[in-house]
Order: sequence, then C-alpha cells, then structure tokens
Amino acid sequence: MIAEQNHALDNGGDGRKPVTAAAIAEQIDGTLTGDATVIVTGVAPLDRAGANELSILSSPRYAEWFEKTTAGVVLISRELANAPGSPRARIVVDKPVDAMVALLKLFHRSDPRVPGIHPTAFVSASAVIGDNVCVEPFAVIGDRVLLSHGSWIGAHVVVGEETTVGENARLHPHCVIYPRVEIGARAVVHAGAQIGREGFGWVTSTGQRVPHVGRCVLGDDVEIGANTCVDRGSIDDTIIGAGTKIDNLCQIAHNVRIGRGCFLASQVGIAGSARLEDGVQMGGQAGLQGHVTVGAGATLGGQAGVLGDVPAREFWSGYPARPHREQLRSHAAMARLVKLVRPLEKLLSRGGDAE
Repeated sequence: MIAEQNHALDNGGDGRKPVTAAAIAEQIDGTLTGDATVIVTGVAPLDRAGANELSILSSPRYAEWFEKTTAGVVLISRELANAPGSPRARIVVDKPVDAMVALLKLFHRSDPRVPGIHPTAFVSASAVIGDNVCVEPFAVIGDRVLLSHGSWIGAHVVVGEETTVGENARLHPHCVIYPRVEIGARAVVHAGAQIGREGFGWVTSTGQRVPHVGRCVLGDDVEIGANTCVDRGSIDDTIIGAGTKIDNLCQIAHNVRIGRGCFLASQVGIAGSARLEDGVQMGGQAGLQGHVTVGAGATLGGQAGVLGDVPAREFWSGYPARPHREQLRSHAAMARLVKLVRPLEKLLSRGGDAE
C-alpha cells in the first residue's frame, strides 16, 4: 500500500494547476474542516508533502506520518477524521483513495503532442493517414497501414504492413508493431513492447519453425506495458479483450485469448492457447500453462503456477496453484510438521551418539 500511495502521489511537474481546498472539497463532495483558502499546487505523500500540497490518509498504518506531516490539505477517511495531526485543512470522504484518483487530473501534466508527420519519419505511399495524426521522428509506417483519426505514433516506432491503428491510440517510442496487427481505439502500447511477432512454435523432432499465419488483435482501451511481448497466432488469433491492462515485462504467447477488463501485473507469463475469461486478475510473476482456462472474475496471486483450469471468481495461489485457503492450510500443516520432526531428529541424534 505504501508503494501504491507514493506512486499515486508523486505526480509533480510544471503543469500543476493551483486550486483551493474549498474547490477540492466541493469537487469530491467532501467535508472540509480548517482553512478553506489553502492553495494547492500539487500532490505528495504524507512524509514529503509541503504547505501547498495535497496528501492522503486512508489507513491507520500511516497515522504516524499524518501526525508529523506538513501537508497543506489531507484527504482523510471518516474513521480517521479526528486523528492527531496539524494540516491546515482536512477533507473527510468515504473513500480517500478513490477521491485522490479523481483529483489527480487537476495536477497532471500531459505530454506535448504536435499533429503532423515529422520530416524524418518514413511513411509508405500506400499508408492511409487519418486526421489529427501525430507521427514523431524516425518512425516507420509500412505498406497499407491505417492510422486512424487522432492516433499518436512515437519516435522510432515501427508499424508493420497492413496494420490498423485505431482512433486516438498511442504507440510510445521504440515499440514494434509487426505486420497485420489490429490495435483498437484509445489503446496504448508502451516503449519497447513487441506486438504480433511469431510465437515460440517449433517441430521438436526436426527443429523446424511452425509458420504463424494468425493475427494479433488488441481491443479498444487496451494498455500494454513497456517491454511486454504479445505473439501473433499460429493458425488462430491472439486476442486481448477491450479494457484489459497488461503491465511491463509480460509474455503473452500465440493463440492466447484474454477477455475484457483483465489486469495482469509485471512478469506474468501465459503459454500458448491459454484462455482468460472476462475480469481475471493475475499478480506479479504468475504463470499459466498452455491450453488452460481461467474463469471469469478469478484472481491468481503473485507467483502462482497454474497447471489446470481455474473456476470463475475463485482466488488461487502458490505452486502448483490451488484455492488460496487450501494453500494457506498446506503451509500451516508444513510448519507444524517441521516442529514435530525437529525433536525426532534430536532423539535420533542422541541415539546415534549412544551407539
């Protein structure tokens, strides 16, 4: 939680917009106590916030920070509304974290965007370029590519032939989009990601590569993290459903189908032809064996190793992965077993000395 809180609040920059404590309270429907005229120019964690910054107290574990904070304004949960501390203003809300997320746009500095095609970019004569498109320096746009209205192609991006980039999609610098990929509207692909390359398919007896003739399809509002790889299908398509968010350094193999609204944390690996239904969440370094299915709304804990199907709406963890409560009972039983074994080892050791 500390890491999440710090990440959410470290959002400075020259683009901060000053706003009063009263205006903030009105926007999030909070209860303001203290100085309503405090000017807020940015956000910061409790332990680093200054007199003109907004911070947040959502858990008793940060009460010590709150007691010492110099923040000008603090969003605070109703349960902690009277906690000791001396910010110039408190704004009491039911869900401080949600309120902070809603407020961050007031202080967010957007990246500069200049519509047009930079002179150093290469754009094929057969490419179709929509209105208000931005193509940055040294990008390469292949044959018969479609860049839809408002799409943004970063520096050194390569977009392979016959690829479609949806409206207002953004491809960050140095990502590579292989040929015949479909990218939906408002999708985001971060730096270094590789989308639509051939999967890891070989005939092991001969060492011959299996040709991959399927597509790679990213739905609307999909986000792909930096240095993540999504392979295209062999004879099927690899499909990432609308609204799914994939973190940095993940591997999505050929023919994988991921449903709508899934969330995959860093270093997740999914083997070929696996299926994730809608709303699945996977913790960091979790892995799926090929051809398994994870049911809708299921959660896989960090480093879970999934060797078989996971039912919908269940929480599985561990290796091999199984229901989380069962996994906890197994660990507890193992700990008790260790306590039983140690006296036996000592007894056997004494018996050996006697002989």
